[in-house]
Amino acid sequence: MVSETQFKIIAHIYNDFTAKFGIPRQSGLISGMDSRIVFEPEYRDINAFRGLEGYSHIWILWELSEAKQDEWRPMVHPPRLGGNKRMGVFATRSPVRPNPIGLSSVRLTDIEINPKLGPVLHVEGADLLNGTPIYDIKPYLSYTDCHTDAVCGFADDVRKYSLKVIFPDEWLEKLPGEHHEIVRELLEQDPRPSYQNDETRRYGMEYAGFDIRFKVSGDVLTVCEVVKLR
Repeated sequence: MVSETQFKIIAHIYNDFTAKFGIPRQSGLISGMDSRIVFEPEYRDINAFRGLEGYSHIWILWELSEAKQDEWRPMVHPPRLGGNKRMGVFATRSPVRPNPIGLSSVRLTDIEINPKLGPVLHVEGADLLNGTPIYDIKPYLSYTDCHTDAVCGFADDVRKYSLKVIFPDEWLEKLPGEHHEIVRELLEQDPRPSYQNDETRRYGMEYAGFDIRFKVSGDVLTVCEVVKLR
């Protein structure tokens, strides 16, 4: 039996991630990044948010709008495994899935009552591209959603991977101060595709209206230039 259920887009998220390259591979990895969730007019009834102020974290169910595929693949190449090893799609969080649905846990920092936009949720730690459509919001429940004895398969083997970042002052000073630590943490996570290891190649990561250009040699990332985008 084929379901004809149609998901409704209830909101969109807005932040400083204007390109996919550089977005954290999981939610909650980088702290301090503020995103705003703005709801569609139909869902701005303040009664729909009653009680949400009592929660510190929420789940976001969202559309993988930039990763839609005509066909799904049963096996994918997880980035943290170097791009050469294949795993079953259901053992990964690859965006190439039978249904383009993402799930993220984020910190809820504020519920703003905007005179024009209604309730706006401010969250930290989102791994979503600016403008991403959102299907649903649910409260995070620590007593059932957190499993301290969980085993995380091959993801456990690579979760501590990071790069040493060299960010010369001449380029760091091009960024507003509030972005310094966030950008450094994003670069430490290594935004490159795992199959790219050319030490002569220069990469560019867009964030907050700037193009941060860098090279990687071994486990050291060096920022080469910071350019303000128009």
